[in-house]
Amino acid sequence: MTRASTVPKRLQPMLATLTDAPFDDPGWVFEDKFDGFRMVCEVRKGKVALYSRNGQIISESYVEVAKALEGVKGDAVIDGELVAVGKDGVSHFQLLQNALRHEARLLYCAFDLMFAGGEDLRKLPLLQRKKRLRAILPRHKLIAFSKHREARGKKFFAEAERKHLEGIMAKRADSAYASGSRTADWLKVKTAQRQEVVIAGFTAPRRTRPFLGALVLAVREGGAWRYIGHVGTGFSHRTLEELHGKLTALKTDQSPFPAKVKDEHVTTWVRPSLVAEVKFAEWTSKGELRQPVYLGIRSDKKASDVVRERPRKLARISRKERN
Repeated sequence: MTRASTVPKRLQPMLATLTDAPFDDPGWVFEDKFDGFRMVCEVRKGKVALYSRNGQIISESYVEVAKALEGVKGDAVIDGELVAVGKDGVSHFQLLQNALRHEARLLYCAFDLMFAGGEDLRKLPLLQRKKRLRAILPRHKLIAFSKHREARGKKFFAEAERKHLEGIMAKRADSAYASGSRTADWLKVKTAQRQEVVIAGFTAPRRTRPFLGALVLAVREGGAWRYIGHVGTGFSHRTLEELHGKLTALKTDQSPFPAKVKDEHVTTWVRPSLVAEVKFAEWTSKGELRQPVYLGIRSDKKASDVVRERPRKLARISRKERN
């Protein structure tokens, strides 16, 4: 597999900054925040390569999507999100594993165009790139164009909350595309708190639950692993079985934490390399997750890159950054 460090920067996606509140602004557009994982599509002479956010080539895992994207008009590099759509018509991160077993419908939601016909479009304004993207996308049930709404971010966010969507994206309408960089030209506003986590261990099963009890969670902080709590809900029987198989292969005798943590006497430690995502109520004063719920494994990010995500206060994002 190809890692982000060896993938050309032009194929690395632009990253958004988390902020704490929606806003209205005539110079900005607003899109759905899709609940899946980032995927860059490179089309060259009719052949398609799909890349995850961390630079892994994932074309073989999503052959049907790659085949559908062969219909793109001309050579292009497209940025988008791969999602799994449930019966409610909404994307759900938890369903992505099911989609690989053909138990949910995959959809590639394209939202930006970096290159087309050998031309570098990244310095063009966002709305010009989106217009050109829409013109080259094929009509296919596995491909969707990410529509946007202008100016009225607060109303759009309220609609996202009613529909139980993950959130919205706010993008400066005239912004350039900054490959591999996180900027304030793209902002994400979430309807619920979510956090990427690294699995550091698992506890023994209790009562009637098989395989494992809870996962021990960590993030990177100051070059070391920081304990942020346990998650023991959000698992199906199949998920528990699959997780147990993956974690057993990573077993180690040593805790990654500098101090003792909860339930060490019933904990099996693992090498901290498996990344997952959880939703939760809030951060405690001790820096731990309150009421976390397991959502699924993320294969698109390296464990060493997982840190606590702290939203920037909208008031602290300067007017120059937002205008």
